[in-house]
Amino acid sequence: MKIVAQVKLLPASAYDADALAATLRACNRAANHASSVAFAKDLKRRNVLQGEVYFALKADYDLGAQPAVRVVKKVCDAYATLKGNIKAGNLGREGSKRRLRAESKPIAFREDAAQPFDDRILTWNLDARTVSIWTVAGRIKHIPFVCSAQAMKLLASRKGESDLVLRDGKFFLIATVDLPEPEVFEPDGFLGVDLGIVNIATTSDGEIMAGRRLNRYRRRHRDLRQKLQKKRTKSAKRALKRLRRREARHAANTNHVIAKQLVATAERTSRGIALEDLSGIRQRVTAKKDQRARLHSWAFAQLGAFVEYKARRAGVPVVFVDPRNTSRQCSECKHTHRTNRVTQARFVCRSCGAVLHADHNGSRNIAHRGEAVWKRGAVNRPRTSPR
Repeated sequence: MKIVAQVKLLPASAYDADALAATLRACNRAANHASSVAFAKDLKRRNVLQGEVYFALKADYDLGAQPAVRVVKKVCDAYATLKGNIKAGNLGREGSKRRLRAESKPIAFREDAAQPFDDRILTWNLDARTVSIWTVAGRIKHIPFVCSAQAMKLLASRKGESDLVLRDGKFFLIATVDLPEPEVFEPDGFLGVDLGIVNIATTSDGEIMAGRRLNRYRRRHRDLRQKLQKKRTKSAKRALKRLRRREARHAANTNHVIAKQLVATAERTSRGIALEDLSGIRQRVTAKKDQRARLHSWAFAQLGAFVEYKARRAGVPVVFVDPRNTSRQCSECKHTHRTNRVTQARFVCRSCGAVLHADHNGSRNIAHRGEAVWKRGAVNRPRTSPR
């Protein structure tokens, strides 16, 4: 399986930092030129587009041979991703309008957008913790980098491209790591996980990961942003720049912690994990005005992705189930009615009288559906022991 490891570059001088920034600008200007040609002449295949723009990228944008090839590949990958999103309908609530806008003009790249480097133009020295990288000012050697101990372990399995990223005036390399994927074991039942806003995750074991702290953190940052935006002073703008992405990093860290806990519980008990397939929920749900910010900041897709990749690394099976009526169906007698959900937190079955926490009841329904999905799809699956 492929995951990424991030390291922070520490250019030794302002000259090195300027060379890296100039390289990003040159590559992205070249990408915009290649994108315009690809759009105007409908050349979306890599070999065809490369033959059309290769010499122009080298002559007009001071790119070497291999950087020019990487730029062409980046442009073709961007158009392939756009085509896939249009085909799958992943363009949000105003999908038709976004599709028209996307199809009416070429893809544009920011001057500081990430640029992929392969092993011909980027060399890693893990022992010395340095890299050697091609720039428009020549190859810069022995650039130090820092990262976590976990990232260093992952870099030993690095394979493929690494992206140079400029973020808040700092340079990062995001490397692709190819790890061996363990064989998925045959689960002894499933751990159902109900995802929500009030409670981020609730398991079929009755464990609740409340979202109160995260929601308070989001609300505090939202109020602070509004206060600073009203001031319109230079110091307020500096504060806004300093605070940006802090909320997203905190939410991502919270999701990492929860995902790790869910996977550890499933692995310890030899169970799989069942999640709701919530794709498109923001288009299906109509929220009140005061609830829209909470709905659109709900990072359920990120949490699901974290659970899925951590489970794959541990060999834990993961299934996604239909979320319809999981909050209205009784997990004891299967009676389904909208009045069963008395309040956000209380579930009372009108048929058998079972009283449960609403999210716990939903997670139990998800666990049952997960077992059914696994049985339907695992007829010829070999049995293996969990790690």
